[in-house]
Amino acid sequence: MKKLYLVRHAKSSWDHDGVHDMDRPLKGRGITDAYETAQHLMRHGEVAQRMYSSPATRALHTALIFAREMNYPFNEIEIVPALYECRPDDLAKQARSIPDSVDVAMIFGHNPAITTFVNQCIAHHIDNVPTTGVACLRFEIYRWADLDNRAELVFFDYPKRRRNPS
Repeated sequence: MKKLYLVRHAKSSWDHDGVHDMDRPLKGRGITDAYETAQHLMRHGEVAQRMYSSPATRALHTALIFAREMNYPFNEIEIVPALYECRPDDLAKQARSIPDSVDVAMIFGHNPAITTFVNQCIAHHIDNVPTTGVACLRFEIYRWADLDNRAELVFFDYPKRRRNPS
């Protein structure tokens, strides 16, 4: 069985005129949310063996925060250009390329691809994976190359849910 964490980048800033979308930084709240979410995952024993990130500053910064909290080496975060402005099929393609020796992987990226991909894989529907949202999918496969659109949603978490539990 393989577990895939899909992490939407933390809240980014639109306050900088003339900054290319690829270079938008995280807001202060985004940084705080990323630390809190990574710490929450660690408290529940959720650790990735491999991390992949979009090259966008906001996604990579989110990945770096998670890596710091999970004692994952920064230089082992694989930056994947295809994860920026990607489609759900690109997420699936990336997952299928993960080495089979890895059972647990994290992909840091963007919407709408993350929300759409999650919804293609699970039996019910998630309206939106918000910023710093994490969807953990478990696939009944032994080889990543066999990844299909049938997964169990192990959990779905995001900062606002922890602040306002229902």
